[in-house]
Amino acid sequence: MAILKILHYPDPRLRHIALPVDHVNDAVRRLVDDMAETMYQAPGIGLAAIQVERSLRVVVIDTSEQRNALRVFINPEIIQRDGVQVMEEGCLSVPGIYDEVERAQHIRARALDRDGQPFELEAEGLLAVCIQHEIDHLDGKVFVDYLSRLKQGRIRKKLEKQERLAM
Repeated sequence: MAILKILHYPDPRLRHIALPVDHVNDAVRRLVDDMAETMYQAPGIGLAAIQVERSLRVVVIDTSEQRNALRVFINPEIIQRDGVQVMEEGCLSVPGIYDEVERAQHIRARALDRDGQPFELEAEGLLAVCIQHEIDHLDGKVFVDYLSRLKQGRIRKKLEKQERLAM
């Protein structure tokens, strides 16, 4: 397994729309393992393949306290949304930035697991938010897109400055 480089906002590669996985094979499972290791090391609770510059519809999530309940979503889609909740979100691609985002309270999602087997899942609360957040990444969206233009500009400038200072 390997730690992958996470792209940071406003990197234009985060705007790419991920392609569906045609067949779950060893290469896809290796990507899942590398993404999980990267997410845990970061540390985060979710990671989409587009964030590590892989244009595939693959997501890993672990919202457990013990960090031992990895969920894998390949070609995920939300098939039902209900209710509204506002929760503070952060993102491994937008380090150090947190803000409130409005999302569906309850969702029903469909995907393939690590072995390519289809499944459906109902989620609410943090897991529902995380699934919606990561699917947004696969569709070229970042959580700051839900914020005002003023906040987006401030975040962009702050992160660009951090990148320059890190060089």
